[in-house]
Amino acid sequence: MSRRTFPFLFLALVVLGEWYGYQAFRTLVQHTAPGTRRLVSILYWVVTVTVWGLGIWSMRNRHEHPSFKSYLGGVLLAVIAAKMTIVVPLLLEDVVRFSRWVFQARPAGGGSGPAMPRSEFISKAALVLGAIPFVSLIWGMAKGGTDYTVKRITLKFPNLPASFDGFRVLQISDLHTGSFHSKEPLQRAVQIINQQNADMVFMTGDLVNNYATEVEEHIETLAGIKSSLPIYSILGNHDYSDYVDWTQEGGDPAKLANLARLKQNHAKIGWQLLLDEARTVERNGEKIAILGVQNWGGVGFKKYGNLAKTYAAADPAAPFKILLSHDPSHWDGQVHNYPDIDLTLSGHTHGMQFGVNLSFLKWSPVQYVYKQWAGLYQRGRQYLYVNAGLGFIGYHGRVGFLPEITVIELRRA
Repeated sequence: MSRRTFPFLFLALVVLGEWYGYQAFRTLVQHTAPGTRRLVSILYWVVTVTVWGLGIWSMRNRHEHPSFKSYLGGVLLAVIAAKMTIVVPLLLEDVVRFSRWVFQARPAGGGSGPAMPRSEFISKAALVLGAIPFVSLIWGMAKGGTDYTVKRITLKFPNLPASFDGFRVLQISDLHTGSFHSKEPLQRAVQIINQQNADMVFMTGDLVNNYATEVEEHIETLAGIKSSLPIYSILGNHDYSDYVDWTQEGGDPAKLANLARLKQNHAKIGWQLLLDEARTVERNGEKIAILGVQNWGGVGFKKYGNLAKTYAAADPAAPFKILLSHDPSHWDGQVHNYPDIDLTLSGHTHGMQFGVNLSFLKWSPVQYVYKQWAGLYQRGRQYLYVNAGLGFIGYHGRVGFLPEITVIELRRA
């Protein structure tokens, strides 16, 4: 699907959703007094126009009082999801109604035959189904966005140095600190991180949404993350502030100054920002290498990273390598050319902050864009782990793919 056709398809689906949503409510009151039916119709369209109006207004002015406006945008998203769900059973019903109308016996005098009324039961069922994504997305804003979860996995490698058998690394990603409007959620997240007692901590990009200043009220909180070894971080696509119209704010010099300030903020937190660089961790004379590449995006994203330079900087005496690369597209794009990169840690996708995330079923719309989009992937002896992210952006919450803290224990096979 091209970018040009997508808006038209989306608009068509929205119109379809609004029409069928109206049909469902109208069917429920079809046996009531005419005045009641008129009132329900008026209320339906008044609420619909109000939600759309406030939602569009909030998105166009989201940089002013972003907390309040993020919630308005989330309500619009919940309404859209509900009405898209309502479309499915009612559209199927209309297919059946039309088929029956076509094949039913015609009156002796000709004509089209009697109209077939819409089923009240199916309309009720459609509204119940529509309530599921609506309630879920509202819950995601109220609770899910800061319902921090810890994912624990164990990976075995034959080339892991014996001194690192049982070494535990902790990954956080996509903090998007500009989306937080109080310090409490990240303070709680830091407490959970410290409770894991990991040997090493990594942050794999998108510290902010756009501006370096977004993280500054949280520097003291994030500096509280404890680690006996250095904490390494990298940049994500949002950290370069490519989504800001800098022509209104001083042009390229202002953009470069923003990036420089963000790098300084990494240092203020106490993180070592790796910019196409590598570091060595040593235990009992044995080594592993930590590689940190700048963002290398897939289709539609800029490619800042230089993996060849990053790889060349790694200690050749280290038999085991961990790569920090924000966008999981990099794994198929370039990392496969370096078969001795054992483990790649990425983020970026957020699991789209919405989906089904069960042990036996994992689904999100983002899977139609990214081949690797959440959890663990393996290719030969190489592993990729895609963290669902700690923060959120756009939709002010999470459903299914909750904010994640990942603990990976490395074992010697």
